[in-house]
Amino acid sequence: MSDFLIIGGGVIGMMTALQLADAGQQVKVVECGICGKEASWAGGGIVSPLYPWRYAPPVSQLSRWSEGVYPTLALRLLEETGIDPEYRQKGLLYLNVDDDDIALRWARQLGKPLERVDAAFVHQKEPQVSAPEDNALWMPTLGSVRNPRLGQALRARLAAMPNVTLVEQCDVRGFIQRNGNVEGVASSQGDIQAERIVVCGGAWAAQLLERLGIHLPVRPVKGQMIAYQAPQGLVERVVLKDGRYIIPRSDGLLLVGSTLEETGFDKSTDNDALASLKKSAEGIVPALAELPVAHHWAGLRPGSPGGLPFIGALPGWANVYVNAGHYRNGLVLAPASTHVLVDQLLGRETLIDPAPFLPTTERLTAPR
Repeated sequence: MSDFLIIGGGVIGMMTALQLADAGQQVKVVECGICGKEASWAGGGIVSPLYPWRYAPPVSQLSRWSEGVYPTLALRLLEETGIDPEYRQKGLLYLNVDDDDIALRWARQLGKPLERVDAAFVHQKEPQVSAPEDNALWMPTLGSVRNPRLGQALRARLAAMPNVTLVEQCDVRGFIQRNGNVEGVASSQGDIQAERIVVCGGAWAAQLLERLGIHLPVRPVKGQMIAYQAPQGLVERVVLKDGRYIIPRSDGLLLVGSTLEETGFDKSTDNDALASLKKSAEGIVPALAELPVAHHWAGLRPGSPGGLPFIGALPGWANVYVNAGHYRNGLVLAPASTHVLVDQLLGRETLIDPAPFLPTTERLTAPR
């Protein structure tokens, strides 16, 4: 019997497994596809909420701690697996910000290095970026990670750990219940028993928990993105304008995102989104008008009320836990949110106050 069974092999599930395994626990991860291939693969990899000052303080707490973890985590995974998550800390340029006074007050309160800059500064940092207005902000400490490679590295590390079992291409069909307790799951590969179960199913977490009579207010929110294969160095830093962003990779790949669509579990792409994303990209970097779009894809975020994740034990089920509902910030918040949950699982003092994230009855009955 595994000490812990984790349902969902995205970045949240895999980081939970890694921390439990580091603590000497036996862990089994069950994933319906291949670990790291859903939202963890489809996102952009900015290690910050897009506009962090617009989020509730508990999200900022998670984000600040996670930002400090990524440089060390990326180096660890590279050393252990040979796969480079490509953590890049070259700062972020915010263009056309209409609440910059609020942003600067937020930064001063937290001691974050955020400053107002003019178009000449933007041009100096990024000559190919169009910045006709002076209402720009610059945060030099923000970084990004190449999320598909982060997922590959986490998967490779877990696969090499003797106290971790990865069970992929395995659908969870229900929970094994006896005398009011959950003893495991029924799956397409047979029954899997465990002492404690952690649901990290992302956009699918609510569907899973419906089988326990839990109504988790988490829903899928589609995001479409595109990418250009540009010359190396065309853009070096993350640039954000009007809710859309460009994220550079070390080989010249430029990611552009993203849409926000309430379309259920539909992951199809369409020409309207493609045109909209191209327009945003060319508005930030006009030179992209001369390049073809190399890739176009979509993923499903786990939307939640206020973007506040659910982290902790489920009411009425003493050994079933959840870590889901991170909305656009799953990768951003993963190191801290998984640490908060593992602290609870192992009876340690929690990293931060877990109360805002607990799946209380009141939060579970909130509107979806």
